[in-house]
Amino acid sequence: MRHHLHSIRSQKYKKHFYLCLQIYLPMENNIITETIKSLEKNHFEVFFVENREEAKRLFFETIFPRLKPTTVSWGDSETMKSTGILQEIEKRPDCVLIKTFGENYTTLHKTYWRRQALQADLFLAGCNALTRKGQLINVDMVGNRVAGITFGPEHVVLFIGTNKIVNNIEEGMERIRTIAAPLNAIRHPHLHTPCQKTRTCMNCQSPERLCNTWTITEKSFPQKRVIIILINETLGL
Repeated sequence: MRHHLHSIRSQKYKKHFYLCLQIYLPMENNIITETIKSLEKNHFEVFFVENREEAKRLFFETIFPRLKPTTVSWGDSETMKSTGILQEIEKRPDCVLIKTFGENYTTLHKTYWRRQALQADLFLAGCNALTRKGQLINVDMVGNRVAGITFGPEHVVLFIGTNKIVNNIEEGMERIRTIAAPLNAIRHPHLHTPCQKTRTCMNCQSPERLCNTWTITEKSFPQKRVIIILINETLGL
C-alpha cells in the first residue's frame, strides 16, 4: 500500500514538474505548427507572431481596421495586457472602451458593466490552456470572461503565449489547477484561498474561490468569430 501511494505521488509530482518546465522551455516548432493547423480545422482564425510587439502591430494594422469595432471590452488577461493594446484603444475617439474594472466600482457597478461588455463589438481576452487538438480550456471566477468568449460580442480576439500549449484536455486542466489558478490567486491578495499558500488547487469551499466555471471551446461558432493571436513567447500565467 505504501509503495502504491508513493508511486501515485511520484507520478503526480513528475507531471507537475513537467508542466512547470513548460513555463520556461521554448515550445517545439512542430508542436506549434500542429496546434495552428488544429485551430484552423476547428474554424478559428489564427495569426502566429514572434513577440508581443508584433502582436500589437498585427492587431492594429490588420485585425482592428477590418473589424471596425465601435465598442470594445475585455476579460482579465495578463498576456493581453502585456501587449499594451488597451491603452491604445482608449486613445481612439471613434471607439468606446467598456471598463469592467475600477477602483471605485461597487459590486453593482461591476455587474452592470460586465453585462454591457457582452454586447460589445469586440471582446479581448487570453486563454488558460490550449491543446494540440485546437481546444481552448478556461476557468473563471465570476464567469464574465468565459461568457464573452462563448457568446455575446460579435468578435473575439484571444492573445495566447505558446507556453499555454498542452497535449490534451486533461493536461490543460492540470496546468490550470497547478499553475495558472494558484498564480492568479496569489496576485489577488485581497482574496483568501488555500491555493495561495499551497500553490496548487485544493478544490476548496472558499466563498472567494476562483475556479467556479470551466469551459472547453472545441470550435469557433460562427466560423472565425474567435481570432487567435498565438505569440511565440512565455506569457501570462
